[in-house]
Amino acid sequence: MNEIDIHGTVATGFEAVREEFTAVAAENGDTGAQLAAYMHGRQVVDLWAGDEAAGDALTGVYSSTKGASTLVAALLVQDGTLELDEPVARHWPEFAAAGKAGITLRDVLTHRSGVIGVDGGFTAHELADDQTIARRLAEQRPYWRPGSAHGYGGFVAFAIVNEVIRRVTGGSLQEVFEERIRTPYDLDLYLGLPEALEDRYREILPGLATPEELAAFWATVPGPHSITGIGYGLNSALPLDQVAFLNARRVRALGQASAGGVGNARGLAALYAAAAFGLDGRAPLLKPDTLGEFAMLHSTGADLVTGPQGQYALGFQAKGLRYPFLGANAFGHNGSAGSESFADPVSGIAFGYTRRRFSFNWSYAEHDRLAAAVHRAATDS
Repeated sequence: MNEIDIHGTVATGFEAVREEFTAVAAENGDTGAQLAAYMHGRQVVDLWAGDEAAGDALTGVYSSTKGASTLVAALLVQDGTLELDEPVARHWPEFAAAGKAGITLRDVLTHRSGVIGVDGGFTAHELADDQTIARRLAEQRPYWRPGSAHGYGGFVAFAIVNEVIRRVTGGSLQEVFEERIRTPYDLDLYLGLPEALEDRYREILPGLATPEELAAFWATVPGPHSITGIGYGLNSALPLDQVAFLNARRVRALGQASAGGVGNARGLAALYAAAAFGLDGRAPLLKPDTLGEFAMLHSTGADLVTGPQGQYALGFQAKGLRYPFLGANAFGHNGSAGSESFADPVSGIAFGYTRRRFSFNWSYAEHDRLAAAVHRAATDS
């Protein structure tokens, strides 16, 4: 094991979380990890370790972005601005093409629309921009009959949500996030990173593996034109380089709503604290009925793109199924570069974790360990 300096603080009763984080950091080396947690709106964990991983350092959070984007959608549903069971094409007529007229916002948020990509794929330049993605998706036929199954659209689902928001409100999802969530709560989580904050960004690093490990892994990966390949944006002429994508300034600047977010563990944990429990003396962003709807299980069982582990609430991942020690309706979203974030309404936990280095096989065993350590400390205190 490598000896890594651990920085930050934990509240009384959460000392074991620091011990577990120290062990994880030693095993993972210079991943630049951060861990933050709140309990009923009060910060109880704020730790970081590794090279260039200050507590306020920013990095790409990939699909943890979807949690922030879902919160925007939930607020607009709560306001009565969006209707979950209204067809997308009612506000965006072009989307009705190729058999998509009946697809609802609920179908999109629960990955049941069948619209997970486009024939021929997207270039990295196209994938950076929600509006470009939306224009191409409008012409695309679904990859399965809408509503008949679910499958993860890793890069495109929230471009559809964003376009609906544009058509209904005249503004973007990113603008709503900035005005109603990020700025009021001063969150270190951005859907569009300002140029002035670039000096705090730390690049995502590629995963490390032996040639034998890589060969064994790629032998199990479906082809680029399979359902899985399309869902992960691998079906273009030049398959997407996921490391280079998030390290591109254009991606960070536009902050596309499915995977282009930039933040840190503090920002992710505070997002879920604000959503479910309230933060800094303020009431929760989501009212009980809205929280109940968006945390409710919607799409369970086998996912056509990701396999058996795909479990979704409404927009959020169903974290109560991912971590059985949490409450049944815990909700959140992870990211393929190693971030994790969630809220557990039962225990009062809001959790955020980031790391700079991809795992070569997109598997992060430390998520289980750190989530369990935070939960034990919260329920024992």
